[in-house]
Amino acid sequence: MRRSALMMLTLAFGLPAGAAIWQGADLSRFFAASASSGDLLSGCSDVPEAVALATELRDRALRIERYMEVLDTRKAEIAKAEAALRARATELSQQKSGIQSRRTGASQAVREDIDRLVAVYDQMKPAEAAAVLTNLPPDFAAEILMRVQPETGARIIASVEPRQAALLTAQMGARSVRKD
Repeated sequence: MRRSALMMLTLAFGLPAGAAIWQGADLSRFFAASASSGDLLSGCSDVPEAVALATELRDRALRIERYMEVLDTRKAEIAKAEAALRARATELSQQKSGIQSRRTGASQAVREDIDRLVAVYDQMKPAEAAAVLTNLPPDFAAEILMRVQPETGARIIASVEPRQAALLTAQMGARSVRKD
């Protein structure tokens, strides 16, 4: 009989609690209802230490609750900031890839233009090419001379005035040193 009464009590209290756990309910309402501060002090209101302890526990609980609210607010702010940073990082990454592709395209276009100029100078007579190159900026003329066929470049330099040939040769050497 005692055993069956104990089983009945277990079922009476255990089933609702088990169902609440199964459904993911907040169990603090069960415990809060049974252990409110008024209930705790029901027989101890004449003991000042008990009243002080209950008051301090209530104050601590309120502070903890406020801290938890502040933490939740900060977590939300941090999550929002992280999302904004991710979005900005993605945007910057896209801009960077766009700039790199434009830069690559521009570099390719410049290389193609220089290759066309080199082909033109390769086809010119050395004396005519020398006359044109002496009127170009020395660094640009040196770039063209570095890219033409070596035999063509030698004939062009031979057709240039010696002072200008020395300047172009120095520019070509300086260009080679800068590349290394």
